[in-house]
Amino acid sequence: MKTMFTLILSVCCLLSYAQETIEYPSKDGLQITADYYKAANSDTFILLFHQAGWSRGEYTETAPKLNALGYSCLAIDQRSGGKVNDVINQTHLRAEKEGKETAFIDAFQDIEATVAYVKKTYKPNKIIIWGSSYSSSLVIKYAGDNPNSIDAALSFSPGEYFGKDDFIKNSASNITVPTFITSAQSEKKSWTSIHNAIPTTSKTSFSPTTKGNHGSRALWSKFMDSEGYWTAVKDFLKKV
Repeated sequence: MKTMFTLILSVCCLLSYAQETIEYPSKDGLQITADYYKAANSDTFILLFHQAGWSRGEYTETAPKLNALGYSCLAIDQRSGGKVNDVINQTHLRAEKEGKETAFIDAFQDIEATVAYVKKTYKPNKIIIWGSSYSSSLVIKYAGDNPNSIDAALSFSPGEYFGKDDFIKNSASNITVPTFITSAQSEKKSWTSIHNAIPTTSKTSFSPTTKGNHGSRALWSKFMDSEGYWTAVKDFLKKV
């Protein structure tokens, strides 16, 4: 029965989206590579940013599932990254070739440019930004620095990764949109002060009772506790 349910879900995911690789410029002109997963009749975009050393390949399993829930997605190669799931980060390769900086903070402009590009090109009714590890901190920073620009933010394993005290916490204090934060169980202490700084009553957090996983790979089906994360994510998205 479980095998049949999994098969039906997989077929539904395959039928509910179309994937296309696109390119557009970052704020400094560097071309960004992204995978566009279009959901049928969707007026909400989720922008998916990966963790350190990785690529848009972090979302090859997750994005189709979000499509099945009714969300179009854009999975982005940030300039700070590498490779995962056999997907090489093309933005990172270009940045190195062009002699551009590729530290975590340098990728913030890629987030800024992506939000602007999606607004101009697709004109969605709502935009949700979603980050993993270092980029999960950057989406919190973006949400706080641009309080009227997006409609919600999801952050998987955020922390003060940038060598500056309270760098992310200070931005978090200006967030006005619904915000979701989660991580592996042992990482909660890294983001508690950030979460506490968010002034809205629409903020949500999830800490697994199991060990859990770092970043949004926690949603991968290979992990036995992924369903707990998915339940928390779905509950949050229903409220946005």
